[in-house]
Amino acid sequence: MFLVGLTGGIATGKSTTASLFNELGITVIDADVIAKKVVEPGRPAWKKIKTEFPSVINEDDTIDRRALGQIIFSDKEKRRKLDDITHFYIFRMMIWEIVKCFFSFKHQYIILDLPLLFESGTMLDYVYKIIVVTSDYEQQVERLMTRNQFNKQESENRIKSQMPLEEKCGRANFVIDNSGSYEETRQQITSTHKVLCKSKHHRRIIVYVFMWLFVITGSVCWLIWLFLIRRK
Repeated sequence: MFLVGLTGGIATGKSTTASLFNELGITVIDADVIAKKVVEPGRPAWKKIKTEFPSVINEDDTIDRRALGQIIFSDKEKRRKLDDITHFYIFRMMIWEIVKCFFSFKHQYIILDLPLLFESGTMLDYVYKIIVVTSDYEQQVERLMTRNQFNKQESENRIKSQMPLEEKCGRANFVIDNSGSYEETRQQITSTHKVLCKSKHHRRIIVYVFMWLFVITGSVCWLIWLFLIRRK
């Protein structure tokens, strides 16, 4: 099993892309879904956010995500602090999900939906291929204003807080242009899926993992044997 990173700009259509890959039978691990889980009331990340950003905690202890967004997207230092708080917990949970998928032996590849794949850099060394979803700037702004009820300035701040789409596309193995119709997007995803399915990289990964497991198991057995010999 190998890992494919899915990223792009905010409101470019990553969720649509992920759902279409799901329809093709591909498992998608969504960093945004995990991010919501790690900041649930009482969790370690939530406690740190409550200490660092007390004004965003609602009366029922949930986080006012819009208020938090207004803070971090207008202040780079505060955005960095939030990233420092949450990224460890997000990626720890993602790794656990990846391990479960690997040992199910059901997947040739899975997709990691990582909006900040390039910005954080944490998973770049582990993904075999990268898919970037792009769309027109005006569409991004319009989608944010409609979907999130942001005003134009808030929408533009969110977009500008991320790496420019042109730069992301330049580093991608596949680019999905979501500026057109739903069917056009589907066709691009189907084509990308066919290319990924032709890869034999998952076989090499399995060989490498089991080689390491063999080495580790052998080393443990050797240490146990030495321990027993010395006790005699």
